Amino acid sequence: MAINKTDALVIKTFDFRETSLVAVFFTRDYGKMSGLFKGIRSDPKKFASNVEPFTHNEIIFYKKKNSNLDLVSQCDLKDDFNSIRSDIGRVGVASSVMDLLDAIMPLNDVNSDVFDLAINTLKLIASYSFPDKILTLFKIKLLELSGFKPHFDSCISCSSRISGEVRFSINLGGLLCPPCFRKDIRSRPIYRGSAATILHVEKNTLEDNLRLGINPAIKREIDYLLQSFLEFHLDKKLKTQKVLPDLIGTGT
Repeated sequence: MAINKTDALVIKTFDFRETSLVAVFFTRDYGKMSGLFKGIRSDPKKFASNVEPFTHNEIIFYKKKNSNLDLVSQCDLKDDFNSIRSDIGRVGVASSVMDLLDAIMPLNDVNSDVFDLAINTLKLIASYSFPDKILTLFKIKLLELSGFKPHFDSCISCSSRISGEVRFSINLGGLLCPPCFRKDIRSRPIYRGSAATILHVEKNTLEDNLRLGINPAIKREIDYLLQSFLEFHLDKKLKTQKVLPDLIGTGT
């Protein structure tokens, strides 16, 4: 078995047999992967991290052939984002970041830009006054960097530039121009500002986008469009998204 080292974010964990634990990681060098911690539940001090969700660790692991479950031999904590854990609203936002990584990123798909985005997002969730805005920016940037983004810069059907009324097709995954509305009778009209905001966020860094003012109605529409797009094309509900509004309402 080959020995490997990488930075890793813990997406989620679950118990394995009587004394062990499996963690799903998103890593800088190996993409999303699952690692087995043998005996950690019977001896929590065996590793230098408590392997909590959205902790940042350096892991050493043995890559098994013909298996998606690798053996973790060392896990050293780099950042537990403790200031997030003291606020239930921020916990909800950070959990949604991990939920989105898990849903969108395929196994073993290496994307260091997405890893850096996730780390920077967690740092901003810990310090920024409006963590829910950070989550909206993260969704847009994640979809762009993963190549899974909806089409907002022209008509998805005929590729023409759009003027006048704008509609979004969840089924087709992008905007429709007026002559193409008939391509999806379920497409819905949206604010032109929603499309313009998404394009602006895609073209700028996460930090630069903090200065972007987003109208509350446009933010709600963007969140709805991206959530509907993801759930339709992933064919599943994103768990943390259902309870997030209540969590944010109780936190900062």
